[in-house]
Amino acid sequence: MRKFLDGLYHLSGFLAGLLMVFIFLIILAQVVGRQFGLVIPSANELSGFAMAGAVFLALAPTLRAGAHIRVGVLVRRLQGRARRGLELGVGGFSLLASSYATLQLWRLVLDSYSYGDLAPGLLPLPIWIPQSLLAVGITIFTVALADTLVALWRGELPSYLAEGGGQE
Repeated sequence: MRKFLDGLYHLSGFLAGLLMVFIFLIILAQVVGRQFGLVIPSANELSGFAMAGAVFLALAPTLRAGAHIRVGVLVRRLQGRARRGLELGVGGFSLLASSYATLQLWRLVLDSYSYGDLAPGLLPLPIWIPQSLLAVGITIFTVALADTLVALWRGELPSYLAEGGGQE
């Protein structure tokens, strides 16, 4: 199971990186095209969709690496059971909030698909396609939060501390 989850997190990060490359290529095509009087239609919308997808797909690997912003003023001062209790409480709340966001994003994707909603730009792209990137990203993030919470429950160091991450 550990190999599968780590592979999922790496795949999510890789896809986020691919979307960043896609953004770079769109912007490059726009800059070069402008020199020849060419306009890339819907470049801004596609870049925006790709950026949102990249951000959401990068959530889980960022959590695992300990690169999310954490306010550790209180946590650093606690030791033992108090620290573990606080980490479990915050992790549990984060998991609940992320689970709710996951549910709502998948509902949005399904509604957009069933109504046939299109992006509001020049390109008649079904909006559920870019929305699904967000839903997949938040789903993987929710899995990563659950994974972290299970590790904490077992008394293990969470990945964001075990892998040397989270330095402030």
